[in-house]
Formats: sequence, structure tokens, C-alpha cells
Amino acid sequence: MSSTPTAVAPAAEFPPPTLVTGLWRRKLPHYPETPARSWYLFLVVVVSVALYYQLFVSGAVGNQLIAYFHLTFAYFVGIFIVGAAFGAVASVVTGALDRWGRANIVAYGTVVTSLLTLFAQPQCTTKEAYLAVYCLISIVEGAVLVATPALVRDFSPQLDRASAMGFWTLGPVLGALVTTEISTHTLDAHPDWQYHYRLSGIICLVISLVGLVGLRELSPRLRDQIMVSLRDKALVEARARGLDVGALERNQWKQMMHLDIVGSALAISIFLAFFYTIVSFLPVYMATNFGFTAAQANSLGNWYWIASAISLVLTGIVSDALKVRKPFMVFGAIISIIGGYVFLGYTDKPGTDYYTFAVVMSFTAIGSGIAYSTWMASFTETVEKRNPAATAVGLAVWGGVLRTVVTFVLLGLLFVVTAAGTLVNYGPRLQTINAKYHDEIATIQTVGADTLTALGKNPNDEAAQVAALVKLTGDAPADVKTTVELNAKYPDELATLQAIDTTVLVKLLTNPNDPATAATAVGQVAKKFNIPPDQAAARITAASKVPVDQLAVASQTGPGLTAASAKLKAVSAIPADDLAYLSAHGKDVQRAQADSPKQWKRWWWICLIAQICFIPFVFIMAGHWSPRKAAEEAAEHDAAVQRELETMSVQPMVASRE
Repeated sequence: MSSTPTAVAPAAEFPPPTLVTGLWRRKLPHYPETPARSWYLFLVVVVSVALYYQLFVSGAVGNQLIAYFHLTFAYFVGIFIVGAAFGAVASVVTGALDRWGRANIVAYGTVVTSLLTLFAQPQCTTKEAYLAVYCLISIVEGAVLVATPALVRDFSPQLDRASAMGFWTLGPVLGALVTTEISTHTLDAHPDWQYHYRLSGIICLVISLVGLVGLRELSPRLRDQIMVSLRDKALVEARARGLDVGALERNQWKQMMHLDIVGSALAISIFLAFFYTIVSFLPVYMATNFGFTAAQANSLGNWYWIASAISLVLTGIVSDALKVRKPFMVFGAIISIIGGYVFLGYTDKPGTDYYTFAVVMSFTAIGSGIAYSTWMASFTETVEKRNPAATAVGLAVWGGVLRTVVTFVLLGLLFVVTAAGTLVNYGPRLQTINAKYHDEIATIQTVGADTLTALGKNPNDEAAQVAALVKLTGDAPADVKTTVELNAKYPDELATLQAIDTTVLVKLLTNPNDPATAATAVGQVAKKFNIPPDQAAARITAASKVPVDQLAVASQTGPGLTAASAKLKAVSAIPADDLAYLSAHGKDVQRAQADSPKQWKRWWWICLIAQICFIPFVFIMAGHWSPRKAAEEAAEHDAAVQRELETMSVQPMVASRE
């Protein structure tokens, strides 16, 4: 677990960076004491949180972006896909640009993204401009994805690595938590997506400026060695004087192209498919399948991120205490798999309540946090086992693989969950139309589009009228047809009879020669139509021609048919463009609503299988399974360090005597 120094000239001393010179020359000539080391680690975590906050805002305001830019769901997902692809390239390139300085990449990168978030993103008025700015932010994120864990590795000995990596992995988790927490409390008051980018830009610019001034990194001679514990500090600095950095930095990419590096990077990348789906599409998923608002969905995400954050940190501390990683990775993966299985079981249960999802997602997040924090520690230790000077290159391999997998994960989502596109593209406007014309749309759905189309072409189409009224009233078709024909043949006569009180009309029909009843009927008709009594009497005489048997049927079905006719007439109040939109996309949306749960369940199964595939790769990574063996190796290492330090202290004395 040690590197043997070669006989080269001692390194030239250089002064430590100051407040001014540290804006570019950030390398420390000596390993910092614990307070300073903790400060640098804190800065790395905070700027990581700020960076991911800016990156994840797009998911929190996804519905608003779709509406503002009139995006199809495919284009919206395509934004993330293209961004992930650029991030993958940036991650790989960062491994080659490590000589520029890891701290410089982080410090200046976060300043650039903050300026883009504050000024460029809110000014975008086209979807193409928004995509371009998002890609720029993704490029920086891809670079920082490599540089920040490299800095954490440099400032954390192996025996403290899981704790440090637990805090580092808070970057994306707390970034997502900050995003959802702020969105939950501001989306209703500020539905404009630009507000959320400006707010993020202001907060993150302040943080990035602190990082610009305060971030530092170890010199290559210090960081290119393995440091197991803080007790190695003196030995690391002694070795640094004679370390051949050039030799250690040769053929680094070739050294990283092994199964334990590439395979484990691929394993964690597919393991995180569920995480990246949640962080990008939780509002879309909860809105289209369960009717949650954007604020509710983001609030639900808070449960996931908080549970994940707590498990990341606590697991790192416990893992360092026991000095093992592998048992935690397997245990965490199993918990996450169980949680994912329960979660997908609710996909086709639209009545599932908020707190059920909160509990299940929290359980899943705990498992993912346990696995991820210990994996990061184990991965850096696996890289160190091959070449400690190749940390940035090893992390570049991981970053490139991760972003490539994310690209294909998002692309796969488009092909698996096709219903989401239909619901996102057409659902919102249909919901607006449905809310405004709920009763009329219910009439359309009851009657049927074909029947209404026939009535629209010919309002006097008797067959279409009968079909529509039968569906609305449930009366017998023969009775409805009789009433419709009666209304068509005797419209004035029926209007006259309707003007007469039912009791009076019954008496008149049974005893037409009763003068008192006749006089009452004439008075009622005259009043209804505002005509003289003689004209009213003439109308009553004409109405007597209506067949009594048909009139009896009409008297039974008439009131219901009148109400049904009013419903049919109300349909015409829907604007033609809304009616056309409803006709064009209504069936597709109904089909998508039926298909969506099945397709999402299929996607969650894919994520679940990906997590299962993660477990075998744990066995090829560095580290022990047994805490006892790990403790024994740590003790042996301490003894070896002490012997080497004693040898180094004796050698100058012997040389001086000679």
C-alpha cells in the first residue's frame, strides 16, 4: 500500500498560494492540517450542491418549460439527452486536462455556470437557445463531476474516505433537495420558470465566488501517493521530495482500462438509472399518472433527497469505523431493490396517496445512499490500487461512462414510456378544455363523436337525433322515435298543449265539451302566447288533431328529451378549435392514460434489473469483506509506516557521520 520513491532531484520549493496568487496557482506544497483540510472539503461539497442545483432546476420547472416553449415531450427529454452526451465528453476530457488544476476546473466552472444560469438561461426565448445554454452548463457539470471527487480523494485518507465521499455525494442529492424544496414553496407564487433560474443564479454565484477565492488542491507530488490514514502525513511529505511524478503519470489511461475500473463504473451508472429518472421526470410522472401538481411532486421529492442525504453521511461514518465497503454496497443495493419493487407496484394504482409514496421513496433512497457513498470510496481505492497518480483519469472513466449511460437511459425512456409524450404534449390543453366544458364533454362522450358529427352536418337527421337522445335518456328507441316524429310533424300543436296545465289538459282530453275546462285552457294558451281568446281557441282546436296514443308516449318521454336536447344544444358552445383539438387528440390521450401505468411499470422493472446487475461487480473492487481483516491490515500498515519513518530518520544521521 505504499509507493517506492525513485532517486530524482528534490522538488523545488514554492510558496503556498495567497489570496491573490491562489486565484490560479492553487497547489499546496504541504498536506494541510485538519481544520484547513475540512474547510477545503466543505467548499468542494458546497460548490457541488450549487452546481447541481442549477442543473436540476430544469426538472423542477419542466412542465412550465414545456408550456412556454411549446415543447414536445421528446424534445424535452432530448434536452437532457444532449446535455448528458456533452457532459460525457467533458468528463473524459477533464481527465486529460487535470494538469490545469482540479481546483481551477471547479472554481472557474461553477462561476461560469452561475453566470449562465443568472443571465443567459432566463433570457432564452426559443427552445434552441435554451438547449444551447443547457448544454454549456452540462459541459461544466461533466468536468466538475470528475474534478470534485478527485479533490475529495486528495484531502481524505483511505480510512476516512467513505465519510468524505458520503459528504461529496451530498452534492447531487442536496442539489436536488434544494431544487425541490425551493420550488415547492415558490412555484405557486412564481409560476414563471425564469424566476427560478434567476434565484438559483444569484444564490449559486455567491457560493461560487467563495469557492473561487478559497478552493485549493494538493501538489502532484503529494496527491500522487496513497495515504491510508492521517498518520501517513509525515511519510507522504518525505516521499514527495523524491517522487518521480512523470513516471507515475505515464500510460494512465491504459492502466485504467481494466474490468475492476470500467466494469464497476458501468455498474454504478446503471444502478443510478432510477435516481436520474426521479430527478428528471418525477413531476411529469406524478402529474400524468396520479394528478399531482408540480409543487406536490417536488415536495414528494424532498422525502427522497432527505432520506438519501442522511444515509449517505451516516453510512460513510459507519463504513470508515468498520473499515469495509463491500458489505454496505450489497446491503444498500438490496434495500434499494426492495424499495423499487414496492414502488413499481403502485404504478397502476392511481388512488395511491402522497404519504405512501413518501415512505416507499424514502426507503428506496436510504438503500441507494448506503450503496453509493461506499461505492465512491471503494472506487477511488480501486483506482489507487492500480496507480494513485491516475485518480483524475480513473474518475474521468467513471464520469464518461456515467454520462454515457444516462444518455442511453433517457433515450430508452422515450421508447419505453411512449404514453408520457402524448400526455405531456396534449394532456394540459385537454385538461383545460375539460375543466371549462366538463358537462358538454360528458355529453360528447355519452353520445359519441360519430353521432354528433352526423348531427353537425344535418341537424334534422332523424336517425342521428334518435340515437343521441336514446343514449342520453335511456328511453326505448321506439318511444324516442315516436316523440321525435311527433315534434317534427306537430311542433305548433305540441307547443299549444305544453302551454296548458297538465291537470287541465287531462280534463280537456277526457271531456272536451266541459265549458269550464275549455275556458281555463283558452286563458292559459292566450296568456302564454299573448294572443286573443279566439286565436287561443283556434290553436287548441288544431292541437286536438294530435293522436292521443302518440301524445301519451310523448308526455312520458318529453321532459327527459327536452333536457337531453338542451345538452345537445350546449355542445355547440364549445369553440370550433377546442372541439377540433378534442376530436384530434382526445382518443389518443385516453389511450395514453390507459397505457401509461403499464409502460411506466415496464420502465421501473428495467431500473430494478439494472440495480440487481450492480451487485456482482462489487466482488471485483478493492477492499475487504471482513472488518477484522481490514483492521489487521490497517494495523500492519501503521507499523510499516512507522518503520519506514524510523529508517528515513536514521539515514541522514548515518550520512552526516560519514
